Amino acid sequence: MNLLDDANALADDLTQLRRRLHAVPEVGLDLPRTQETVLAALEGLPLDVTTGASLTSVTAVLRGATPGPTVLLRGDMDALPVAERTGLPFAADNGRMHACGHDLHTTMLAGAARLLSAHRDRLAGNVVFMFQPGEEGYDGAGRMLAEGVLDATGERPVAAYALHVMSHTYPTGVFTGRGGPLLASSNVLKVTVRGAGGHGSLPHRAKDPIPAACEMVTALQTYATRAFDIFDPVVITVGTFQAGTATNIIPDTATFSATVRSFSAASLAKLREGTVAVCQGVAAAHGLEVTAEFSEQYPVTVNDGAEAVFAADTVRETFGEERYTRLENPIPGAEDFSRVVDEIPGAMVFLGATPVGADPESAPANHSPLATFDESVLPAGSALYAQLATRRLAAA
Repeated sequence: MNLLDDANALADDLTQLRRRLHAVPEVGLDLPRTQETVLAALEGLPLDVTTGASLTSVTAVLRGATPGPTVLLRGDMDALPVAERTGLPFAADNGRMHACGHDLHTTMLAGAARLLSAHRDRLAGNVVFMFQPGEEGYDGAGRMLAEGVLDATGERPVAAYALHVMSHTYPTGVFTGRGGPLLASSNVLKVTVRGAGGHGSLPHRAKDPIPAACEMVTALQTYATRAFDIFDPVVITVGTFQAGTATNIIPDTATFSATVRSFSAASLAKLREGTVAVCQGVAAAHGLEVTAEFSEQYPVTVNDGAEAVFAADTVRETFGEERYTRLENPIPGAEDFSRVVDEIPGAMVFLGATPVGADPESAPANHSPLATFDESVLPAGSALYAQLATRRLAAA
């Protein structure tokens, strides 16, 4: 199979599909127009297609001509609540935006379905195409697992793969990845400090929650840098802080919330108890009450070592040695593909899609309202998805 040539022949179709998806982005677990577009793109292919019950997912199964194992390929479909400012002729105007490139992932996965369907007679085994809503904080992967995506062919996949494009850092067409921790766990700490309100001129007659909450913020930063091994780091970033209504009023409460990230299960377990204890200790020192709630979102995304090597070798074989570079350190972002690789061996690979003429080091990053992606990577992504599946089935 010359899947790369076949993918390049689909370039125009892939570009048009991506632009249709980009123009009408949807957020969360309910993506009816996106699902409709995906179903139309798969129409006529020899696939067993099912849709989700609790989310607008699409699961498509391609059964090869001869029996064999199963490989899963995943693409996420949801957008972000970001007002697009790219100025593209197909830019979204609904206050939402495919600022993380999921429209490219969906397109590349649909392209892979076309490529592999055309060569179904040469496949020994099955391929599951996992079109997933709700990656951006809604745990769509967890929901799809609960609905049985890993058992779509009647047996669990031997491997799973995902791609993620980057609008910055990496030159267009360059793939990167690593074995072991690839992305951080993502968690949320929500804190409410309760005191007693009063007049700003008489603080001794009140119990001011604001200084205590501020002290908690700084204490958490010290905790992150002093309680953890520097080679197994954690990140605590306070993103919201609310208190008070006027300059001369001491409020009853102050609240803040933080994202808490780690690269190991051990650090996560320590954070779960330690962040709460820090807030409780500061509150006790001030004679105040506090409620600190630590909730887990996504676990660490850990690439299986052997599958990461396999993916790297597949890139080199398909595109050439110069198209793959090893990622030295994990990235502090988080992914619910972690749910999949917690269950079966797999790997996620990043693909540079920095726009033409832009400096990868200064180009707007994923999630920016100015983020743009080079569409020329669409055939390469489709080809890699397809190559990963065919080579893995052949090796099983």
